[in-house]
Amino acid sequence: MRDVARRAGVSHQTVSRVINNPDQVSPATRARVVRAIEELGYKRNSAARALSVNRSGTIGVIDSGSRVFGQEVMLVSVEGAARDAGYATSVALVRSQDDEGVREAFEHLVELHVEGIVVMGNTVALAEAAAHVATRIPLAMVSSSEVHAPQIIRVAPATAEAGRVATRHLVEQGFRRIAHIAGPEGWLDAHAREAGWRTELAAHGLADGPVYRGDWMPEAGYRAGRTIASSGRFDAVFAANDHMALGALFAFSEAGLRVPDDIAIIGFDDIVGTAFFQPPLSTIRQNFDLIGRHCIDQLLAAINGEEAHDVVVPTELIVRASSLHTGVSGGG
Repeated sequence: MRDVARRAGVSHQTVSRVINNPDQVSPATRARVVRAIEELGYKRNSAARALSVNRSGTIGVIDSGSRVFGQEVMLVSVEGAARDAGYATSVALVRSQDDEGVREAFEHLVELHVEGIVVMGNTVALAEAAAHVATRIPLAMVSSSEVHAPQIIRVAPATAEAGRVATRHLVEQGFRRIAHIAGPEGWLDAHAREAGWRTELAAHGLADGPVYRGDWMPEAGYRAGRTIASSGRFDAVFAANDHMALGALFAFSEAGLRVPDDIAIIGFDDIVGTAFFQPPLSTIRQNFDLIGRHCIDQLLAAINGEEAHDVVVPTELIVRASSLHTGVSGGG
């Protein structure tokens, strides 16, 4: 920095202001400093800067370790937003889903002196550990109102309401016997989507039938789809995510059921490729990129001593052929 200052004919404090608070420096001086930086190839030593201000300059990210679609999109978004704000990211993978595995991931980040943590994945175990850590470090979690700890910044769609929207769409299409392929026990998203399904069916005076418990993967949807097809009890299905809906579609095809003529289905997430399923899959779209960026925005507000807010990110019903009666057309 002192080399840059000598080349530009200014103090090293001025160089620091150009780097950190450029609006405080006149345009002419700023131009001289920037030109000197480019000529000398100066790069700021982030580690030294972090030591000088007693801050790590790092955001921690907890990855649940599941293969759930959306987390990789959010991770890219979180890393990009953090980097834009001048922060590095350090990811801790939850290597086992028990309490010890979850605690180990959080402790790893705490030992790195991260300035804040983003939690991707909203299991009960993650929520409980996050509530404890958030008393010491600013923490944002991709989870909706089902997490009640006030110290956690929550960023997510209103998942239960989105489950109602998916179920309501099927009811409005004339379907009355609607099964649900749910996510795994211990996942707050799974609980909320199931609750939305039950609530909406009750609002229309419809029975809510058995829940077919899955694990977010296509194989679970396939197993549930086979059971649903053999029962002959249902005319529609709300699957808690698109991967399980894909498995169910395969099971229905094997059983000789036509979708949506014999049985309709709607998923959740709008993963890449749903428009090319056979038939194209109706679904609830989540904006994973926006969720990730809101997490960083609110977390940085908390880190900087400003007021942080929970954020509810809108979802969108995407209607495709899988949930429409023959002869009815729709768009997404």
